[in-house]
Amino acid sequence: MTDTTLPDRDSALALMQEYTASESLRKHMLSVEAAMRAYAERLGQDPERWGLAGLLHDFDYERFPNDAHSATEEHPSHGVGVLRERGYPEDILEAIMGHASYTGVPRESAMAKTLFAVDELTGLITATALVKPSRSVHDVEARSVRKKMKDKAFARGVSREDVIRGAEELGVDLDEHIAFVVEAMQSRAAELGLQGTVIGD
Repeated sequence: MTDTTLPDRDSALALMQEYTASESLRKHMLSVEAAMRAYAERLGQDPERWGLAGLLHDFDYERFPNDAHSATEEHPSHGVGVLRERGYPEDILEAIMGHASYTGVPRESAMAKTLFAVDELTGLITATALVKPSRSVHDVEARSVRKKMKDKAFARGVSREDVIRGAEELGVDLDEHIAFVVEAMQSRAAELGLQGTVIGD
């Protein structure tokens, strides 16, 4: 497979679903895909290519969670091996390796930096949406996400340090970054399960 030929999204989605039973983890990968595609368009990059990195970055996590944070075993190394066998291009594989800092793979490309920058943030935005009365991402604003970031008991599995460092590595203002990713997720709200309900009807 040449570097210009990408696997199609349908096959990538099928692979992700085959490996991942958890609905919340599936939604997480779809959220990261949405953010990656939006940033690709903003930066004049290929949304299909960047979208695949987002869609598949955690596809092996459920089966190979890597609690020991091995640089070479389990997530994401196992998944990258599967993708390499299937002919995925190296820039996508490097970005997926780099989103887990413990692999030691440097984030050099814009794709890799973006994947790291949006990964934890989408989780924080999702959690913020789900505590709204409407359970809708349409009711989430950057300032409410920033407020939730300061509450260490809220979505404690989300690394605030990674959110902050991701924006720094990407060279974007944190508030603008949050607002941009919220907007990207709003554009796919129904698919992400974050359309919510209308209050007061």
